[in-house]
Amino acid sequence: MTQDYARTEEPTESCSTIPTDLPCTWDSTQVLDKETWIPAKAYSFNSYTTPVVGPGDIDYDIEMMVQGLTVEEKVGQMTQIEVGKLIDCNGRLNETAVEYWIDKWKVGSFLETPGNHGGKYNWYSPKNFADFTDAVQRIALSKGSKLPIIWGLDSVRGANYVKGGTIFPSGTATAATFNPQFAYEAGRIAAKDSRAAGTHWAFGPVLDLAVNKLWSRTYENFGEDPFLSAEMAKLSVMGYQGNYKTDRARVAASIKHFIGYGYPSDGQDRGNRHIAPHELFEYHLPPFQAAIDVGAATVMECYGVINGEAVALSDYYLKSLLREQMQFKGTLVSDWAEINNQALKYSAARDVKHANELALNHTTIDISMVADDESFSEAAIKLVAEDVIPESRLDESVARILQLKKDLGLFETPYADRDLAKTVGSPQDIETARDTARESITMLKNDNDALPLKTSEKVLFVGPIINSTRYMGGGWNVHWQGPSDEEGDAVYQGFGDTILKGIKQIAGVEPEYYLGTDIHGKKYVNIEAILKAAEHADKIVFGLGEHPYAEDLGNIGNLTLPIKQLDLVLKVKDAVPNKSIVIVLVEGRPRLLGKLPNVADAIIDAYLPGAYGGLPVAEILYGVVNPSGRLPITYPSTEAQTSITLWQPAFMEYKPQWPFGYGLGYSKLVYSNITLSSQSLSIGAPITVSVEITNNGPFVQKEVVQLYTHQQYRIGYAAELNRLRAFQKVELAVDETKSVEFKLNAEDLAFWDRSLRRRIEPAPVTVAINPYTQKNISAVIQLNGDINHVISQGILPY
Repeated sequence: MTQDYARTEEPTESCSTIPTDLPCTWDSTQVLDKETWIPAKAYSFNSYTTPVVGPGDIDYDIEMMVQGLTVEEKVGQMTQIEVGKLIDCNGRLNETAVEYWIDKWKVGSFLETPGNHGGKYNWYSPKNFADFTDAVQRIALSKGSKLPIIWGLDSVRGANYVKGGTIFPSGTATAATFNPQFAYEAGRIAAKDSRAAGTHWAFGPVLDLAVNKLWSRTYENFGEDPFLSAEMAKLSVMGYQGNYKTDRARVAASIKHFIGYGYPSDGQDRGNRHIAPHELFEYHLPPFQAAIDVGAATVMECYGVINGEAVALSDYYLKSLLREQMQFKGTLVSDWAEINNQALKYSAARDVKHANELALNHTTIDISMVADDESFSEAAIKLVAEDVIPESRLDESVARILQLKKDLGLFETPYADRDLAKTVGSPQDIETARDTARESITMLKNDNDALPLKTSEKVLFVGPIINSTRYMGGGWNVHWQGPSDEEGDAVYQGFGDTILKGIKQIAGVEPEYYLGTDIHGKKYVNIEAILKAAEHADKIVFGLGEHPYAEDLGNIGNLTLPIKQLDLVLKVKDAVPNKSIVIVLVEGRPRLLGKLPNVADAIIDAYLPGAYGGLPVAEILYGVVNPSGRLPITYPSTEAQTSITLWQPAFMEYKPQWPFGYGLGYSKLVYSNITLSSQSLSIGAPITVSVEITNNGPFVQKEVVQLYTHQQYRIGYAAELNRLRAFQKVELAVDETKSVEFKLNAEDLAFWDRSLRRRIEPAPVTVAINPYTQKNISAVIQLNGDINHVISQGILPY
């Protein structure tokens, strides 16, 4: 998901127009949900280590159920309405409105949290959220089609819209761990906490590739690399879903946004994407295919257009590619109002009715996330009555929708599991989120022994992100756009921490801290006091970063951090040139840092570490934890580099600020003895690649060992700079040596050509281990193959 451009967060804008008998007495100011509970310290759960069977054939009873529905009831099942249409002017459930949508329009799906759409509370507790969804469910089972509704929620970083739900690090932060198990745990905990609130369907994980780093949704996904993203995608889906057909603590995942959404040509959300078909297959499809292969239950199509073609109306992208090529058999949902947008935004249809006609005729979209009106229902019913759309088209979609509801157990257990609420906010979950942050935080520079800090040192802390939970959370965190300035950190009600609190816990003293500048970099705060305090400090730590944002409201035209944030560091450095400067970045995308990479002695990137990221950042700063995160994206050094990637053509300049896969630790590691089982690589005859790593100390070190290939030439096509083919994360004690082994298949090096043939081009290939931190740990092999042998054939778009 997900929001419409016209959407605001003002409660009065999202209240339903359906009347209520009650007088309007509320001033629309949301209040804290004061519901309290004592979270279970620990709890047991089913751990699924292998993929379960995903969507497939339709059960006979579901087929019969579909045949018993009227056209109006079928269209209702295909309709999804946002929760704001069910809320009255006092911020409470409007049962008259619920009956209107369910009884008159037979609506079968709702989405979102009342906290984003005019509900009384800004962050709904599991109990009050479940009270709301259960009340709607009771009406659905007694009115209209008398079928259970399915409720969707953007639980993309844990159940971020459920009060107390553990808010995990962002997607890019999770990818920076190079440990897919954390993607699994984030999905598992998100599922449990979402189910506690009476919701059944998570609109995640986000599997777009972060190509253009200006893009406001960079932080939501698993980075720029197709292999890393695919590995994270598999575990994430398995975490959300588990065995979702029997385990009622799991949800249906919705992999999004299909397809190519992360490469807007202008860096703006929903911008046009110029992606050649073979490049789409090579880079953008693998994460989605990996998720489908492990049983992803649903897919969400993307906003906008590719090469000018509207994705939401495309028979190629949403039928030939998704259903036939990739063999997806589950439920396909549109993004927010995206079918109507074809007429209202993109000028890709004559009017709204025509847009719905094209979507139904040309694609296999099953559910229209309308989300605010009756337009889809009105159009679809008329189109069937006019014989423009066959009723059999509705039957196909409704069968998939009802099968999904059956798989989720909604016909047997439609209401929230109130026992799950006891586990929401469990210390067990919080520690898992903190472990994710601990392994994600990436040290980019450390000169002059600036880090780790010592508790005996006098350290001055400056900057807006040092004392803020919401800045660590970013967007999709309590609200769509994160907590407002008025809500501040109070909205968390203790479900979170700050870097400042973490520092106090580790150092054992109250830190000396100044704001320095507001997060937007519009004004300096306490600058004279900072300069005076800097004179007496041993080291100065600056916390810089971004304010929370999501989607188009996060659009920027310049990747540079706010100038006053950067200048604050320079002012202090000019005043005390001999003092050690450390920079902590809390950011959703890699912002340009001006002169700071040269000025600072040490720089760590915490990405968006989540509501509980404060303690892990402090632990990294003080050496309690040795940093082991590695960049899942290329960190540009200029505006011209916003779209450079690891896999771009090798002839293009690749001189970023920091390359993909880069990151430092506090220990000295030595790589040696790269060994190949063969100098020749052929189909059906994989080779092994091994390397030895020694930790010379002085700390225990977790190390991400990365295997790359570079094909030295590819006839008719520009060879790529590098491709990540495998990785392992290993832990080494001081003075320990480990041998790490990888298997490399010739098929891994196949590529998609312009005719969408996946084939091998024989050539010498350089195999390298961690080429951006290690020198000369490489070898050359010969890739063998018949250029006419097609490993697989893609469906052409023309």
